[in-house]
Amino acid sequence: MSFLEKIATLDRLPEHYQNMSIEEKKERIRQIKQQLGNRLFITGHHYQRDEVIEFADATGDSLQLAQLSKANREAEYIVFCGVHFMAETADMLTEDHQHVILPDLKAGCSMADMADIDQTEHAWIELQKVYGDTILPLTYVNSTAAIKAFCGRNGGATVTSSNAKAMVQWAFTQKQRLLFLPDQHLGRNTAYELGIPLKEMAIWDPIARELICEGPIEDVKVILWKGHCSVHEKFTVAQIDQLRNTSPKTNIIVHPECTFDVVQAADLNGSTHYIIETIKNAPAGTSWAVGTEMNLVNRLAQQFPDKDVFSLNSTMCPCLTMNRIDLDHLLWSLEEIVEGRLHYPITVDKQTTDEGNLALKRMLERV
Repeated sequence: MSFLEKIATLDRLPEHYQNMSIEEKKERIRQIKQQLGNRLFITGHHYQRDEVIEFADATGDSLQLAQLSKANREAEYIVFCGVHFMAETADMLTEDHQHVILPDLKAGCSMADMADIDQTEHAWIELQKVYGDTILPLTYVNSTAAIKAFCGRNGGATVTSSNAKAMVQWAFTQKQRLLFLPDQHLGRNTAYELGIPLKEMAIWDPIARELICEGPIEDVKVILWKGHCSVHEKFTVAQIDQLRNTSPKTNIIVHPECTFDVVQAADLNGSTHYIIETIKNAPAGTSWAVGTEMNLVNRLAQQFPDKDVFSLNSTMCPCLTMNRIDLDHLLWSLEEIVEGRLHYPITVDKQTTDEGNLALKRMLERV
């Protein structure tokens, strides 16, 4: 059953959760955590609501949390507070006796959904007609298990925003060209930083089913999948220009999922971990405009009150799908565990797991 088909069968949140006070929900979550003890492990992605992060046993980025889940052999139930592809990765890495649960199955990722396996298989056939066996596939970890498996069985690997440069460099030791899925912006920004000119990059449009390039087709080294993060595309050069005029001493730091023009115009760019550590270690009194998800930006502002931290986009909203997981859905998942039911378990079949883990292994061996 596909992700969209699963969504169509979802149960509605029981009404009584909406009638409970916030403190009642929090107290019940605390009770269940104490009751289940080491059998329960709650992970919280950096972009989650504060009310969810409060109960997380570990916080971090998607791969980090999946790896922590793998390391926690005692946990029978891993409640993954993130989005669907993240829970898939956790299921791929953990043992068979461990159950990965997503509190709300509607917590998906628009970027991951922009590259499905049928589109990718078709693109691979068409691109090989043009370039032959000269392409290596790389996928951002923000992708479905099926796309990770595709890369695994075709000699490729996964990348994170922290290690994308190292993995792109490795890819070019294997083949003349690479196909970068599903985020065109991370792929473009990384390749450009490594000295590859824009004219040697092309875009594969999975809807139009065509390759779009500005220069000669034979000169293309990097084929970028036409996908993007809907949150990070909302940062613009106009916002940076306005800030330069009104607050010239403010440092602008953005995630490499932002567009090429925004990354070029910013002072700094890097992974979520890089952004957190940069602001953490910055001198007191400095000002920081941050181009990434709003929940994290607000949390950084609270954690480092000695600095002025705010969103580059003053009208920014939190990621809608990340924000679907709230106290109600977290509590619902936990109470279902207590009642002996697994609510929205995330399971990846063995072949997909084996091939996807191969792509992850190739990355982890090199970074």
